[in-house]
Amino acid sequence: MCDYSLLNVMSRPAKIGDKLTTHQFPAGTRGFRAPENSAMAVCVRPGTELGFAREVTLAGALGWRSRTICHQTAIFRQINKDLPHTHHDALEFPDGHIVLLTHLDVGQEATVLQLPAQPMTDAEAEQPVRAEYVAELSET
Repeated sequence: MCDYSLLNVMSRPAKIGDKLTTHQFPAGTRGFRAPENSAMAVCVRPGTELGFAREVTLAGALGWRSRTICHQTAIFRQINKDLPHTHHDALEFPDGHIVLLTHLDVGQEATVLQLPAQPMTDAEAEQPVRAEYVAELSET
């Protein structure tokens, strides 16, 4: 998916093998950009597995230094979907921490490793996904 703040940005869906880069879009949010067009956002579906070229870093705020997350893989999630005008795109790391995509440093490279399976029946589509939470930047 693409966050609400990227609705007016040219976009396309993610594909297996895509080499994506975190990018600061003119709308003031960060997301993944397409390798073929730096102005194009790549919309990632919840459940997509991503592999990063290096350990992931979070942008420092108000003069604070960047923080490194000691993982190179993550699952794309959407959180806080009941709040309409807030960021929803997030990454869940192997230790269970979830961080908003817009908090990542710009310029990080990720590869789409696997797309989520499509539900086979309506009952599968309605199954709840595990509870999600947002890891505060000040934790750990």
